[in-house]
This record gives sequence, C-alpha cells and structure tokens, in this order.
Amino acid sequence: MAEEFQEEVLEDQPANPGGDVEMGEGEGAEGAAAAENGGELPFAEGGEGADSEPRTTFISYLSSPVVTMLVGSGETETILTAHQALLTQSPFFADACASFADDGSPRQIDMQGDEIDAVGCFLEYLYTGDYFPKKLPGQRTLEQDPSLPSVDETGVQLLKHARVYTLAEKFGMEKLKSLASSKIHCVNSTAKGEITYARYIYQYTSKDDTTVRAPVANFWATRSHTLRAEAEEEFRNLCLEFPQFGYDVLTRVLDEKLKRERNEKMHPATGSVRKRARHSNT
Repeated sequence: MAEEFQEEVLEDQPANPGGDVEMGEGEGAEGAAAAENGGELPFAEGGEGADSEPRTTFISYLSSPVVTMLVGSGETETILTAHQALLTQSPFFADACASFADDGSPRQIDMQGDEIDAVGCFLEYLYTGDYFPKKLPGQRTLEQDPSLPSVDETGVQLLKHARVYTLAEKFGMEKLKSLASSKIHCVNSTAKGEITYARYIYQYTSKDDTTVRAPVANFWATRSHTLRAEAEEEFRNLCLEFPQFGYDVLTRVLDEKLKRERNEKMHPATGSVRKRARHSNT
C-alpha cells in the first residue's frame, strides 16, 4: 500500500512487525553469501537450525526425489515440479509426501484449488529465499515490474502478495507469510485497488488474522472521508458484502473519536476560543 498508509497501520500490527519486514531482505543477502561459501541453502524455511546441527547443503536438496504438482484445473491446469527435500519444509507437503513409496511410483500432488502464480512465487521462495518483485534495500518500495503500471489501480499487485500470504498460511510457511505481508505495504495503490484487496482479505483470511485485517480496517478508517469520493459505491458494496469489514472500520473510527475526547479532557484548551468564520452571501 502507499507509504503514508504504512506509517499509520503498522502501529496496530502484532508484535515484531519490523522483524518481519527486514526478514525478506536480510535472508536473501545472507543466502547469496552462504551460497558462495560452501553451496548451502540457509534461506529455506527450515534451513536455519541450531548451531549444533549442520546446515543442509544445496546439492542435498537437488539430489532428493522430484515431486510433480498439478496446479489449477481445466484449461488452466499446469504441471510443476520441485525437489521433495525443499517441499517438505512445509508441513502441508511433508504430510503429502509421507504417503509416497520408495518403489519408483509417481510422486504427484493434486493442487487444483491453488492459483498458479502464487504457487510459482512459493517455489521461487523455496529455491532462492525471495520472490519477484523483491524489496529494494533500505526502501519501502518494490522493484518495478515492467509489465505493470507503477500505481496499482485495479488491485492486481496487492492481490499477488495477498495470494502468496494465504498460500503460505495453508502451507505453514511463517517466514513467507511475513515476507508477503511486508511487500503488501510497499505497493502504491488507488482506492479501487484497495477495495479489491480488502474484498480478498475479508473473503480468504480468518477473523482472527489481525496481521492483514487490522491494516485494511485502519486504512479505510483513517482515509474513508477522502477515499469514498473515489470509490464510494465500491466501499458501500464491500460493507454490505462483508459486514465484518464495515464493523471493523466503524470500530476504529469510534475508538479514534473516543481517544480524542479523552485527550481533550486531560488537556483542555486554554485561552480564547476562535469563532467559526461566517460565510458572506455577498
């Protein structure tokens, strides 16, 4: 989301949001350095063990059996492959691969309900420690995708990272969830793009997932007076479609109003009171 949005919403993030943001950049650099010094793969989700445990080398991942994944359905069905030792860092794939026999029979996993681009980002993360577009070092921006406009007017860029986030939740990949969440806050978008993103979040995340829901509600609570002019009908439809969204936004508006009233009681204004300027009819 836009940079000014990040400044406000990150206050309501759960503890350690800053660590999540730095995770993607730090691990990618650390992984590249380690790869040059021994061919290790420390950026894999389970690759950083205790000091007493030896790191798993990259070649050991590549020498593991290859697993076939059928992603999507119908005309969009795509066949992807990945090495089992990397996949099994995910509890989801560990359970799926546990049923494979070592008799040469096919190792295949049906993933018809998953979105191909999100799965591609997941696999890219497994092999490289990050996925495109990457965060620019020291900035709250992402590298530019030449196929997309710089401003997300439709929500497609926000949805890319939101889908990676929900897929990481399904696969039990906490670091990937944190990385996707941090990238969401780097997208510069419009009101209609934010509506599209908010609809996805309230449809595909749980009520208790404050990591992504709280920033969405805060964003609309603090910007609704200006953003409604750009997407008032879409905003109204979203409130009707997902009452929890409307309730979350209203709660934050009322909480902020109560906070201001308390501050005014604790620190009452002194001196003369300025009168409201009169409007002249002439």
